Amino acid sequence: VGGYAATTEVLAREIRRVSAGTLYACAMSPPAVQQAICAFNTLMGPDGKPTPAGQAKLDALRTNSNYFRTALRAMGLRVLGDVDSPIMPVMLFHPRKIAEFGRECRKRNLAVVVVGYPATPTL
Repeated sequence: VGGYAATTEVLAREIRRVSAGTLYACAMSPPAVQQAICAFNTLMGPDGKPTPAGQAKLDALRTNSNYFRTALRAMGLRVLGDVDSPIMPVMLFHPRKIAEFGRECRKRNLAVVVVGYPATPTL
């Protein structure tokens, strides 16, 4: 539900004005909004600078993401995306592998979003 964009105020206004989500979708639900507010309050204080707890969470996310990315590559998987990012596109190339990968991750309490063609182009 929803999403976030780190951008300028001018671009944010333009996105709100022309995006399909604004024109054709419902607003975020109050619980989703509250969750986002709580997450931002945890990460940064009222001055917009990271809090000690927020910085620790961001550092842990970065460390865990890099560890996971390295482990996936060591297993021979093709992992795309930027270093330090918790978003890791993993190229599996076969529809059956995509579904199986998702099931195996869920068994291990690992949150993943599996997406296949045609939602994503093949490289």
